[in-house]
Amino acid sequence: MLKLKQFLSFALMGGLVLLTGCATNGGSQPGEMEIRSGVIEQIKDVQIATNHHRGVGAVVGGIAGLGLGSLIGGGTGRDVAMVLGAVGGAVVGNEAQKTHDAPQPAQQIIVRTTAGVLVSVTQPPVSGLRVGEKVYIEGNGENARVRPQ
Repeated sequence: MLKLKQFLSFALMGGLVLLTGCATNGGSQPGEMEIRSGVIEQIKDVQIATNHHRGVGAVVGGIAGLGLGSLIGGGTGRDVAMVLGAVGGAVVGNEAQKTHDAPQPAQQIIVRTTAGVLVSVTQPPVSGLRVGEKVYIEGNGENARVRPQ
């Protein structure tokens, strides 16, 4: 049977592996980016949620709490302090992240591509864009951005 410390170490490493496994390149080759061209048909000011990854505050807080708990006592008391520190740190880290996740100003830009397709891109505000302007749409999905030609 594994000791509590070994279990926590394995759990921590497993969590880190899961977090790093979430990153993907969208199926493109490194350095490749889809670029389309078109004309802006509409610009609308909106608000979007931040792009912070949910749960990162809890993970970081849990790790910090685990570290602080390991500094307390010895033996079984130390193990208990580590568990309580990890749980308490996760709760505090999650709450801290929530306070920084306020909606951000953005623009929803609708572009008619040269192929005649309407594309909607929501991105941080770009000054100087106007209806009727020729633009490029760089990338796709959440990473798409409208740039002047």
